[in-house]
Amino acid sequence: MQPIFGVVADDLTGGMETAAMMVALGVDCGFVSKPALVKDLAASPAIVIAQKTRVIPAVDAVRRSEEAARALLAVGTRQLFFKYCATFDSTDEGNIGPVADALLAVTGQTHTGFCPTSADLGRSVYNGHLFVGTQLVSESPKRFDPLTPMTDPDLVCVLQRQSKLKVGLVTHGLVRGDAEALRAHVDALVDQGVRHLIVDAIYKEDLDAIAALTVDWKVMTGNAPITQHYPPIWRRRGWLDCAPPKRALPAVQSPGVVLAGSCADRTLEQLAAFEAARPVHRIDVASADGVEPVIARALEWACRHLESGPVAIATSAPPDQVRAAQDRHGRDGAAKLAEDILGGLAVALHEKGVRRFMVAGGETSGTIVERLGIDRLRIGAYQGPGIARATTEGDDTLALSLKSGKLGPVGMFLPTLESMLHPEN
Repeated sequence: MQPIFGVVADDLTGGMETAAMMVALGVDCGFVSKPALVKDLAASPAIVIAQKTRVIPAVDAVRRSEEAARALLAVGTRQLFFKYCATFDSTDEGNIGPVADALLAVTGQTHTGFCPTSADLGRSVYNGHLFVGTQLVSESPKRFDPLTPMTDPDLVCVLQRQSKLKVGLVTHGLVRGDAEALRAHVDALVDQGVRHLIVDAIYKEDLDAIAALTVDWKVMTGNAPITQHYPPIWRRRGWLDCAPPKRALPAVQSPGVVLAGSCADRTLEQLAAFEAARPVHRIDVASADGVEPVIARALEWACRHLESGPVAIATSAPPDQVRAAQDRHGRDGAAKLAEDILGGLAVALHEKGVRRFMVAGGETSGTIVERLGIDRLRIGAYQGPGIARATTEGDDTLALSLKSGKLGPVGMFLPTLESMLHPEN
């Protein structure tokens, strides 16, 4: 079977969420972090390549995303999907615009769409402006993001600053209207030289219309929810003509650890809820005296508590502490220090026998997966925003849940770790 859908994800959490959505819809979906491994998944109808490219230099993000795209195209993938965050996490330098430009060049497609909407989470686009619930993204907590603060809600302007190609808008009235009129409007914009189309969407029905419009485009971009609206179209067209293989996730018996690097409000709430039942070790990045001493102290603390149940170790902090860390180490330096600490801790904990990891934060997840030497995962079914499980292949099986810092129920950490003790069918 020719692969139908190839996802180029800009972080591990978003890639895992997208793959889990495919699995929940009965679509066999392979998941790797290295493009070279795609050839082993050529029989899968959907393939996700998740790499840590969201906040690296744009030239590097383009190179790695192009490599992923070419690997997917080499096995005959019908459509590429560039997955990024619902809050359009990026800066004026990229990386959403430069990567989208590159994917158009690789495929030769003239235009693509941008659909970050997540109706279940209240992330919506109206008149080209991005909302988080009832707030413009620029008035939401996203304006305090330590790496990609979103201070402009107008996605047409945001993307135009990142891209060399002309950006246009498809308004909500067109999305909700006649399908032929929608296609005609898009064709007219493309004739005028528009290459990137910000598409308004608020409701799930809007995503149905957008999926129908774009299913035959060689490149589409957006957040994970729009991808759920493609498989029904594939089935109607006869592209999914067999049941997916049963690939149950095995139970993993070991101590369990939460590693949190996200500074999102939701992660801070989740850590507080976890601490009501189990201990949390908080690392102050601003006062850190080097990576190795911090790891040694955290590891010693964890070993004293793990016999009685799961523990959490976090560099997560509220905005004032983040600013203090950035004042001392620089913006990128503070982020790198936090990642080096948690990545090193993951390796040290693994050596001590930990095989169940709940990880909060996209950049943190990418670092930990890299440091543990994981390059492919077996993904379980999507359970809701931020809730999915995976296991590694091979004899030394690890159970992982990689979640975006902004997602998931407040009380999810303990139940997710508990679920890893049992198989998922």
